[in-house]
This record gives sequence, structure tokens and C-alpha cells, in this order.
Amino acid sequence: MSDSCQHPALSTGKVFCVLDFERCWRATLSRDTRFDGLFYSAVVTTGIYCRPSCPGCPKRKNVRFYRSAAAAQEAGYRACKRCNPDASPGSPEWNLRADVVGRAMRLIADGVCDREGVAGLASQLGYTTRHLHRLISAEVGVGPQALARAQRAQTARILLETTSLRITDVAMAAGFSSVRQFNDTIATVFDRTPTTLRDMAASPADHAAGTIVVRLSVREPFDGPALLRFFAAHAILGIEEIDSGTYRRGLRLPHGAAAVALTPHPSYVEAQFRLEDIRDLATAIHRCRRLLDLDADPLAVTELLASEPLMAPLVAAHPGLRVPGAADPEELLLRTALRQMLPEPQCSKAATALTQRYGRPLLSPMGAVTHLFPTAQTLAEAPLSDLLPDETAELLRRVSTGLAAGNLTLSDGGDRAETERQLMQAGLSGHAAAYLVMRALKDPDVFLVQAPVTSRALQSLGQPAGLAPTMRRAEHWRPWRSYALMQLWNLRPGDTQIFAPAHQTSPRPAILAA
Repeated sequence: MSDSCQHPALSTGKVFCVLDFERCWRATLSRDTRFDGLFYSAVVTTGIYCRPSCPGCPKRKNVRFYRSAAAAQEAGYRACKRCNPDASPGSPEWNLRADVVGRAMRLIADGVCDREGVAGLASQLGYTTRHLHRLISAEVGVGPQALARAQRAQTARILLETTSLRITDVAMAAGFSSVRQFNDTIATVFDRTPTTLRDMAASPADHAAGTIVVRLSVREPFDGPALLRFFAAHAILGIEEIDSGTYRRGLRLPHGAAAVALTPHPSYVEAQFRLEDIRDLATAIHRCRRLLDLDADPLAVTELLASEPLMAPLVAAHPGLRVPGAADPEELLLRTALRQMLPEPQCSKAATALTQRYGRPLLSPMGAVTHLFPTAQTLAEAPLSDLLPDETAELLRRVSTGLAAGNLTLSDGGDRAETERQLMQAGLSGHAAAYLVMRALKDPDVFLVQAPVTSRALQSLGQPAGLAPTMRRAEHWRPWRSYALMQLWNLRPGDTQIFAPAHQTSPRPAILAA
């Protein structure tokens, strides 16, 4: 790659913290799709903003750069009809950053502003609304309301182009408070009326009634099959299914439940949503993007890991590996508590038994996905010793009670270090807590050196055993140690032993002894 096209993130592991005109201009000249979502270019003479890979050729003196689509919209620019910049992958910066702005951006993407307002967002982060607005504006160019407005506009466009919902229903489902506000926003952002946007869309393929199909953008390279192998190795009967290259699962969303089918392709993921409440679409999309790590920057990861001799051949063979996230952090926490205490296959049997007895049935099952995993509130009140050994039941009850009472949280807006501390106080091992921070909070720099599968993978590469030499080598993989870990785990796709289960002294229930 020539210097003029050099990705600004590759050598530092960071994205555009402060927009530099020269670097952004060189990036737009390269027409490289890897820059899409990192920043946006606007043209003062046409009044439009584009993704960096847009084939348009404006004069240098007429170009301005913005950190977000919302900032470009706030400055009075409309979305380019040629490149549809709002459909770009999200910036990988918000996964990398653990500060208040990064946490706020993740919560906004999850729809907190639409559900609770800016005051609710500020309350979750522990700041005043004025101070939070000042922090976000300094980094992104606009405040949280403008960011939420841009997200509502993109959700509305998806609904207009992929469903036959009435215009008024689309407005309400996308989070607009009135049809007038909806019409004004669509006209401002897309320079089209809602009816025109719908008429311009290609006729969607036939799908089951009530199904919304969305194409989720990714940054290439993207190793979707590796994600499917990971999910298949950890799947729970009734709440997940992997079949013919598609991953299906239930989703617990703010206004109701849903089921989704995710089919990875090299350059995108097809997502089929079956929602109980259409207002949950934007949140469902965000959580699926987090689950599949679609906003990652694989080239930045590859550049750094390829400079270390042990990792170089691994990333060359699998350059697009992602770190699996969590569609439901609470569910992942409860399942991790089980996994810490029980070996396979007893852990899967226990999770299946809990789901069948206490899980919520889906109103519209999808394939073999029929239930949601039980909530923390349900498990906190359930007689768990009927299904689990006493020690396992005690840990699961303690964790469930903490979640139900609000004393334990796994949130996009949570502080990673504080969350890890809370998890260990609740009885999880430091190893399990780090695993949850990696997956649920998307920390890109976690290395689970004590995982049995990690040790076996390193041994297969001829590396010396022992904690100290392994950690010294892992220091070379910062700040992408989570991705290095995935490279190691990918060497042993059938090895699911992430935790060394605790010793159980109580009798094993019959359902687990079978």
C-alpha cells in the first residue's frame, strides 16, 4: 500500500481522533471502502455529504470533513444519493474507547436517547446533560440529540425500502414524535419525500409475512464462517440454531421479543428480523452488529498482529476474524456463571433445562429457535437446586439477584474496569469476568491466558508453557489482544473449554447425570 493510501489506524491501532484534512483528503482519493464510517466528506458547492469511497470527484477547495453523519447533517448537508453514506459500517473507535464519549456513543446506538431522552442517557453515565453534551460535541461535532436523529432517519429509510408499513407507522416505529417531524427530517437528510424513497427502492425479495430483511454492512475482510463455528460450539438448544450457513437466535428487546436469522457473506450479512414491536428495529440492528463485531477494523488489527512472528502466519491465513459479542449481555452473564461451574456437556444440558422450564416462549418461533433464555428476575426466584448442583445454583442465584436488583449491570455504557470488579464481587472468577468484558462490553484488549483452550493452542504452536512467557509475548499484541486470542482459539474450533470448571461437592441432579 502506498503512503498516500495508508490507513491512519494501521500503525497506531487508533482511528481519527482529530480529523486531519490532508490525511482525510488522501483517503478520499484512494476510494478505499475501509475508510467508510471513519469520517464523512461534504461538498460545499453541492450541499451533499458522502462516504470516503464515493466515486464523485469534487475539487479539494470545496471539501469539508466531519466525524459523523449527524455532524454533516447538522451543518446543513444532505446524504449523497449515489453512495448512501448512512449505510456505512460504524466507526470502530467507539468499541476501542472506554471513556465516557465512547460509552455514550454505544448507548445512543442502542436507542437509549429515543427511549429515555438525553436526560436518561446522562443519568446512566453519571453526568449532567449539559456536561455530556459538551463532551460529545467536542469529539463528534454534534450533541446526542443530533446523533439520535441521524439514527432515526436511517432506521426510517430501512423501513421505507424494505417493508410495506404505512408511512405513519414507519414514522412511529423509527422513533419520531410526529409525522411532520418525520417528513421534515427525511426531506432534510435525503432530499426526498418518504413516498419517493419507497418508490425508488428495488422490489424486495419474497420473505415470510412480518419479516424485515436488512443488509448489514461490514469492513472486509470478514470471516463469517469462523463466527458461525464459535456460535455452534456454544449453542443452547431452543434459543439458538446454526443451519446451512445461518445463525438464528431470539432477542430480548426494550418493547418485546424478536427472532433473527443472520447469514454472513464475504461483504455483508443478511439479517432477517421477526419483531413483536417494530419500534425495536434500530436496537435489534445495533445488537446484531455488536454480536458479529461488524464495526471492527480488520486491517488495523492485521497490520499490528502481522508484525509479531507467532501471529504473522495466523493472520495471513485468517485476516478477517472477529471477536464474538453478545446480543443479550444479561443472558451471556448467566450462561457464563453456569460455564464457570459445570463442564460440558453438563453445562449445555443445564442451560437447556433452565430454558425449557423458565424461558419465555417466542410468539413467532424461527426454525428451532423457540424460547428466550430465562431472565435474571425469574432465576432469582426459582428453585434452582432442582436442576443444578448446590454450588452452581448458589452462584447463579447470587448473580441473578444482583442483576434483578440493579446492583450488577452489563451495559454498553458501563465502565469496563468497574464492571469487572462488580462481576468478581458477585462470585465470578477474574478469568470469567474478563471474558464477559471482552464479549459483552467489546473490550478489544483482553487476553485469557488461563483458558485451557488458549494453553492448548499455544502448545500446538510449540510455545513454552507458563504464565510469564505467554503474557510477555501477548504484550506485543496490544491493543488488539482479544483478536489475537481469537486467532489462537480458531486453531481449535472444536475445543470449547474456556473455563476450568469448579469442583462440585454436592450430588448431581438426575437431569445432569443422564
